[in-house]
Amino acid sequence: MFAVYAESLSAEDPLSGLVVGERPDPASPDGWTTVTVKAAALNHHDLFSLRGVGLREEALPMILGCDAAGLDEDGNEVVVHAVVSDPSWSGDETFDPKRSLLSERHQGTFADKVVVPRSNVVPKPASLSFEEAACLPTAWLTAYRMLFVRGELKPGDSVLVQGAGGGVATALIALARAGGLRVFATSRDESKRQRALDLGAHEVFESNARLPQRVDAVMETVGKATWSHSVKSLRPGGSLVVSGTTSGPNPDNAELTRIFFLQLRVIGSTMGTRSELASLMDLLDVSGVRPVIDRVLPMTDARDGFEAMADGDVFGKIVFTR
Repeated sequence: MFAVYAESLSAEDPLSGLVVGERPDPASPDGWTTVTVKAAALNHHDLFSLRGVGLREEALPMILGCDAAGLDEDGNEVVVHAVVSDPSWSGDETFDPKRSLLSERHQGTFADKVVVPRSNVVPKPASLSFEEAACLPTAWLTAYRMLFVRGELKPGDSVLVQGAGGGVATALIALARAGGLRVFATSRDESKRQRALDLGAHEVFESNARLPQRVDAVMETVGKATWSHSVKSLRPGGSLVVSGTTSGPNPDNAELTRIFFLQLRVIGSTMGTRSELASLMDLLDVSGVRPVIDRVLPMTDARDGFEAMADGDVFGKIVFTR
């Protein structure tokens, strides 16, 4: 079958190990099912995998991709939940210490077919296209959990989204506005600030600019470059929810004094559960909010999508179709 996969790993030149070609059809073990992929979304995770982050040499060749929407074995339209739990685990999948994502231990979604546990298949609402639905399992589910599960935000609260432009950040802005929050966003890029306004942000600012008010929560996916600003932007008792460190994990100033003196909460958040994915799709179904798609490419042109992500030339999600 056709697939986009990692043949080798390189921290310095990650795209050198990317191959667009053929792989054997997957076999479906007991309790698993085969999904025919119609659309799959690109994530930073896929680029990190090519750098050897979360992907081991001994697992190669590995089909990349966490997210997909397609048809199950009965022809039903479905979305694939990307978190694979240990068979013995029960409860919130994101707390399973043995969990993995598709494309880490199990072959991923950038292919004609993907094999997943039956419990990882969620019905797709008819109102969502395959391209839109493919954006949800990683970036949009991460944003949903950050805001409403880990962040515990409610209508009327204020939130700052750092680094408007990426898949998670655009999802945060759209979902926060749909959830009745007052939304501030930052970006170094003027055009991305304007697009954040179009997406629903109430006000936008240059990176590290002082806000007109301190906020109830900050959604942090950037890391080193914005960490100090995130802490300084919080009201006393506010929450900093972090799910990524695209600019690096080690801030120059951790702002520990502010954190304890102002009694701030620093909360980690990773992906989301299958039930949260279903709730997210229900929210989109009734609200009319849709994922921001930067571009749709045939999977045969996957390298172009990876290059755009590596260059940072993205606003929203890159989607591959079959």
